[in-house]
Amino acid sequence: MLNTIIKKNAYQDSVNLMLLTNHVSALQGVYQASIMMGTPANKDIMRNSGLYTEELEQAGANDMCIVIDAEGDDKLDQILAAVDEFLSDQSVSTSQSSTTSVRSWERAIKESPNANLAMISVPGQYAAAEAEKALDYGLHAFIFSDNMPLEEELKLKQKAHEKGLLVMGPDCGTGILSGVPLAFANRVKAGNIGVVGASGTGIQEVTTLIDRMGGGISHAIGTGGRDLSEGVGAITMMDGIRGLANNSQTEVIVVISKPPAREVRDKVMLELHGLSKPVVALFLGEKPACHEGHVYQAYTLEETARIAIDLGKGVSVQAAYSVPIEAPSVELKPEQVSIQGLYAGGTLAAEAAMLIADALQLQDGLIHESGYVLRSNGHSIVDLGDDMYTQGKPHPMIDPATRIQHIENAAADPSTAVILFDVVLGYGGHDDMASVLAPAIGKAAAKAREEGRNLYFVAALCGTHQDPQSYTEQKRKFEEAGVIVKESNNQAVRTVLAMMKLDMEDMPKHHRPAEAAAASTKPASEAIEALLSSKPAVINVGLSKFTASITESGAAVVQYDWRPVAGGNAKMQHILHQLNQYRFEE
Repeated sequence: MLNTIIKKNAYQDSVNLMLLTNHVSALQGVYQASIMMGTPANKDIMRNSGLYTEELEQAGANDMCIVIDAEGDDKLDQILAAVDEFLSDQSVSTSQSSTTSVRSWERAIKESPNANLAMISVPGQYAAAEAEKALDYGLHAFIFSDNMPLEEELKLKQKAHEKGLLVMGPDCGTGILSGVPLAFANRVKAGNIGVVGASGTGIQEVTTLIDRMGGGISHAIGTGGRDLSEGVGAITMMDGIRGLANNSQTEVIVVISKPPAREVRDKVMLELHGLSKPVVALFLGEKPACHEGHVYQAYTLEETARIAIDLGKGVSVQAAYSVPIEAPSVELKPEQVSIQGLYAGGTLAAEAAMLIADALQLQDGLIHESGYVLRSNGHSIVDLGDDMYTQGKPHPMIDPATRIQHIENAAADPSTAVILFDVVLGYGGHDDMASVLAPAIGKAAAKAREEGRNLYFVAALCGTHQDPQSYTEQKRKFEEAGVIVKESNNQAVRTVLAMMKLDMEDMPKHHRPAEAAAASTKPASEAIEALLSSKPAVINVGLSKFTASITESGAAVVQYDWRPVAGGNAKMQHILHQLNQYRFEE
């Protein structure tokens, strides 16, 4: 029987509610649970999951909705006590924080008159309005929120460009500005390499590899995954490149993107050829045969990092950056023929799929099916961070439950030979992923042995030794569980390919002069130059956990404890937004 409890005016951010849902779901006697705010979108999720009740009709966007399917009504009091205890712990944690908290934009600006960046992590349907307010106050916007319509993204970026501001996002998972990690980012050493990336985990992989190879990062500007689409036209990418080109800390520029629209890609390349600084460009999915002028093109995220390191040291770029791979000896049954990739990082999943498709010589490259990045010849790569798997659930970098379920399913398949996965450390991620995944891996491997099969696990560990989680300890815990741990996604995938006796050939790149001299790049705006000249002063709108990395980096931050205005009433919100716009125009 479904029990529904509505807690009026008890707003909590989505991450807290997702973790609370997992906490309640694990209680004895609970079959299923869902705890969300009463927004229309969340009600649709409950409806689709079979947890919708008539009582939810009375809930508003500021009301917490608790729906529980338990074995008996007598369990309900115990479950509600667990909910109250969890929320109480969150309140205590918040009250002990030294970060100033406010409840309005006006108060946030008053508390931080020198603020120049707004981090926005509110539910997607509200993100555009909050970003527009940030721009009206003269702030750059870092939009972690996703599910924003493309036309709203374009409108925001056009407005920002006209004002000389940056809009990083939406769905921007990673950024580093003057050593300050933003959202899901890593603690990296300072240096002379600047990054602009339409890829969150792509930025994380490249910046952490550069750190562990002895280099350092000046800035890493995330653009959001759609920035290089035909509909947006690389507005943030172009402004970010110009910002790094005019930044004295930056001597080498790295550009990373998932497959872009062809015309947009060519526009970006023309801009890069107009720079006076050396550039490394990675457009995932392309396999370049040459470098041109001072623009060096990479095939993998690891090669991108290695070229950038050499350029940063003033060392000649090599024709190839092949890393010797020693394949562990494996004993497999004849039916064990498949690689199962279970990824938390979308770009890392795409890179794994690209390399496997290359080894399999798939003429069509990546093969997309619902929920898969690649599925061919028995092999599959799944991006568990995709909306298909995260709707109403925490991201797999935060919560391992979805991945554990997929590990169990893959291990039960007699055709599975190797399970390949990534672990992304850093701010925003799970505190100790190895301690949670290792027992599940050990259990799956033991079950396979009982059935007469050897099952192998290979992990790509992304992070630095300065991250909140101990890189060394995470690696040790996985290796003790029998996992083969590699320090790059590229090496992890190639190790798996070698185990499966699949070959890959790296073609040396030749170097040629640029075909034509390009015009010098346009200067960056004063506001962008100012943002990149010192640590940002941040107004954090939404997820309070994002303040930790900012304060630990010595930057100023004010926490805006956001709530849906007008009780979530869409019509009233639109009226208030129009009035707000009129006020700024006046």
